[in-house]
Amino acid sequence: MTAFDWVYSEKLKEHFMHPKNVLQDEDISAYDGKGVVGNMKCGDEMMMVIKVDKKNNTIADCKWKTYGCASAIASTSILSEMVKGMTLDKAYHVSPKDVAKELGGLPEHKIHCSVLGDKALRAAINDYYLRNNMPQKIETEKARIICQCMNVTDKEIEHAVLEGVRTYLELQEHTKLGTVCGQCKDEATRLMNEYIQKHFGK
Repeated sequence: MTAFDWVYSEKLKEHFMHPKNVLQDEDISAYDGKGVVGNMKCGDEMMMVIKVDKKNNTIADCKWKTYGCASAIASTSILSEMVKGMTLDKAYHVSPKDVAKELGGLPEHKIHCSVLGDKALRAAINDYYLRNNMPQKIETEKARIICQCMNVTDKEIEHAVLEGVRTYLELQEHTKLGTVCGQCKDEATRLMNEYIQKHFGK
């Protein structure tokens, strides 16, 4: 038995070895929305495109392309299957936790690999709204500054949790918040625990 066999579920292995809906060399202008997140220089860029059934306001097709580990590939593969037939509103709010559950679980330190897929999907949906003159439907993730001294936001705390942070000390090391006046400790700790429950709670 290899480490790969021990850590990953059969469904995850299937989606890694035989990923679904991978974007090949095709004309993406035929799609109704495109989302690109990450940075190719860091090796973690993700592109996702969608076709929309405008009559029913649902996703008719979803394809993607990325460079990453087994968890990133499998997560995006199963996400592209999950959202077909979903309304745009429902698909927009699919979370990394939903994806991990559908895969039969992910190791905690790999949950962050599923984040790029849902971010790219949201970007593609917003792109569709923009192209079709529906700016009022576009949702943006508004960040709130938690540590004024180091300019650390709630989104950065959430990302730290997805990267494996579990204690306030680890959060400080990861983000540098609370290292000047320390007044943000209680709020930062509360948010950290809230995000741990959101992404890893049962």
